[in-house]
Amino acid sequence: MTSSIESLGPENPEMSSGPQRLPDLLDKWTPTQLVVMLLCFLANVNDGMDVVIMSYIAPTLIDEWALGADSMGVVFSVSLLGMALGGIGLSPLADYLGRRKVVISALTISSTATILCGWVNTVSELMVLRFFIGVGIGTALPCMAALISEYAPEKYRNFAVGALYAGWPLGSIATGFVSASTIPAFGWQATLVGAGVLTAIQLPFLLIFLPESMQYLVKRKPAGALEKLNAIFARLDHPPVSEMPLPDEAYSKPGVAGLWSDGRALSTGLLWGAMIFGFASLWFTIAWIPQLATMAGLDVTNARIAGAIFNAGAFIGTLSLGLITVRMKLQPTIMTFLVSAAVVMILFGVFRFSLPVTMMIAFVIGFLQMGGFNGIYALGTQLYPMEVRSTGVGWMTGVGRAGAVLGPLVGGVLIEADLALSVIFLVFAVPTVLCALCAYLVNTSPANPNKVAESEPA
Repeated sequence: MTSSIESLGPENPEMSSGPQRLPDLLDKWTPTQLVVMLLCFLANVNDGMDVVIMSYIAPTLIDEWALGADSMGVVFSVSLLGMALGGIGLSPLADYLGRRKVVISALTISSTATILCGWVNTVSELMVLRFFIGVGIGTALPCMAALISEYAPEKYRNFAVGALYAGWPLGSIATGFVSASTIPAFGWQATLVGAGVLTAIQLPFLLIFLPESMQYLVKRKPAGALEKLNAIFARLDHPPVSEMPLPDEAYSKPGVAGLWSDGRALSTGLLWGAMIFGFASLWFTIAWIPQLATMAGLDVTNARIAGAIFNAGAFIGTLSLGLITVRMKLQPTIMTFLVSAAVVMILFGVFRFSLPVTMMIAFVIGFLQMGGFNGIYALGTQLYPMEVRSTGVGWMTGVGRAGAVLGPLVGGVLIEADLALSVIFLVFAVPTVLCALCAYLVNTSPANPNKVAESEPA
């Protein structure tokens, strides 16, 4: 079976005729595929800004509103709860309504809520808006992963999905460095408004340039599906077709039931476990790293910079894992990254280091922890066939957000209890290792014809 769209018709026809079968992927990069990847990447950059910005605002907000660490933990967690509900409840709609439409709608919600955060006066108001920010981002991310997975060449699929999620820490890097100067100069409200505006600016570009999923057009056949599909073919330099291609054979039940069919039940459970453990550890670090850095002896400004350096490591680590897995197996690489992250976290908690070494360790933790964790998204796109891919990635992300909600909450309680830094990091090293183990045990091969088809030579 070929993986190239060239299989849709005869060589160099003006228009191919007769029902053909729509292939999964192109076998090489084209400008349109790169545009899809770039648009989704930039959207995720701004998503990273919209969510992680609270980590940098937290020390100022705690002082200004006289909040305890446990109350701030609730503010962190409510947006993560919104992400969970968006991933579970709304992102699966993309398999029925179209991935492009759901992505744009979700990002409109998150950008609007972020802008409105600049005018809140109470913790309750902030919590409501942060919840809607989470809903928008939690809905958009799985849909973008499914789109990129469909449009990327097979060889570079892990890298493409990893590059998407590398946008998040890159946005966090920018937020850390910018907020270190903008919060003292203009206040935290103006910083939030600026982050929301940057996301809103991208919406017209998504409306104009982001294509719909070809698989969605073929399977669901919305109004004008043939014309829309031929418009995508034109952008891909492929001849048009005179009638809709045949959809891929159904490899699983539709919807959530498809996540547990065809021998995927155990792997789906393991994947959900990996996300829960990984999110708990990761979001503890993301939410509290500026505060943890101050506990390690840094002043507030350097603590914010340490948070930015952590995310710089996360960005490079995510891209590095994607590049490594072009030639090496994904799951052993994920395990190596995460187990190493747990070791470094324990060392950081036990020993005290100079400022330069502390900054370097923050980079290494980000490189290993988020780099390894983001590889699990690529694992999800391997496990689930195209027709339930948005549902699969959405549910694994949404269920995993339970860990993301608990991580900052537990971290806030431990910090408020004035426990030693070594104890706190030891507590969160455990779920990091459990995440690695669950991801390693996921089996993407049994009874997954889509996976088998992709592995056949062109």
